[in-house]
Amino acid sequence: MAFKTIDNAAKEFLLTVQDFSLFVWRAVLNLFTPPIYWSDFVLQSDIIGVGSITIVVFAGFFTGGVLALQSEATLAAFGATAVTGRFVSMSMIRELGAVLTGIMVSGRNASSMASELGSMVVTEQIDAMRALGVDPMRKLVTPRIFACVTMLFFLTILSDFCGILGGGAVTVLMNGQNATQYFSMAYEFLRYPDIIQGLVKPLLFGFIIASVGCFYGMRTSGGTQGVGRSTIQAVVFASVLIIFVDLLVTMVIIAIFPQ
Repeated sequence: MAFKTIDNAAKEFLLTVQDFSLFVWRAVLNLFTPPIYWSDFVLQSDIIGVGSITIVVFAGFFTGGVLALQSEATLAAFGATAVTGRFVSMSMIRELGAVLTGIMVSGRNASSMASELGSMVVTEQIDAMRALGVDPMRKLVTPRIFACVTMLFFLTILSDFCGILGGGAVTVLMNGQNATQYFSMAYEFLRYPDIIQGLVKPLLFGFIIASVGCFYGMRTSGGTQGVGRSTIQAVVFASVLIIFVDLLVTMVIIAIFPQ
């Protein structure tokens, strides 16, 4: 029974990966053939981007503040508190800005995509669209993926900025350091590989969030309980994939641009 359970789980996993790959391939191809629903792209950009600004700003600001507090306590033992700005900026731009923004947006938007599309599936609205000659992939999925990739890029830049600003506020107001020294250290030691790493990750994370959310939403079954399951699966798998892809991208960037 144990071997049979493992065998069934492995088969189900492989079938899911196959279905997901075909799903993503169709969604990406739709970007290069008409019709392209630009109005849906603008609408989803507003929902994903503008709607997430508040949580991204607060999360980035407070994360930068925590980094400044923790780093100051550690660096003080070595008499190197002057490099607090460098530590905060590199941590935010390389890793935390993109990862935290991705997880925040995943919890907010991957769940909403899965629940919205799942509700449309169980109420047979997707079947109605097909009957009217409208491709649900082109109308519902592709604009969400395109919008999420675009907006997460800019949200990550905003998160990095707020994180550095939050670290500066804590460093100056609580730790009593010089503001000019903090901000000069924050940008003088940044290199192009750091910036490239921080800007490549949100493109991949945005793609993961939207594709996973739409995938589980479109394969919903089982009524309202199925919608709940799809929502949970979308958030869990998107968050895990973000961390996994973050590791892979970091390894690749370090291999290409040795420290």
